[in-house]
Amino acid sequence: MAQPTNTQFAVGVHLLTLLAARPGEWRDSQSLAFSPATNAAHARRILGRLREAGLVRSHPGPRGGWMLEREAAQIDLAMVWLALNGEDPVLGMHVPQPDCRAGQRVHQTLLDLDRRARRALLDELARTTVADVVREDSVTTVDGA
Repeated sequence: MAQPTNTQFAVGVHLLTLLAARPGEWRDSQSLAFSPATNAAHARRILGRLREAGLVRSHPGPRGGWMLEREAAQIDLAMVWLALNGEDPVLGMHVPQPDCRAGQRVHQTLLDLDRRARRALLDELARTTVADVVREDSVTTVDGA
């Protein structure tokens, strides 16, 4: 099975569920990175973007770490997608030769399709919150969260 090239959304949701499992507790990036099988630097990059979106907060230092900025029920997965993907297209897009009419038509058709797919994706993701994901995960995680 083909693997997606960008897993930041999945890792971001995973990190948010770990934070939601221990509300009000600072979690360091090293321990958070263990469960989604990534490294602490990658986890910090993702968490930094989630912080910029107002979904998590951080505190530097040896007793610092990360925690949710708001309740897990107030964070829907569309917010996570937008924080990590911004306005990037959902579909892989290319830029055709400017003088190729067929290429320009294909490109415009794909742009329109991408706009509709993005709207459908965000609408669907908005129906699920981090709290929903935590509820669906009734098994204790590897790190005991």
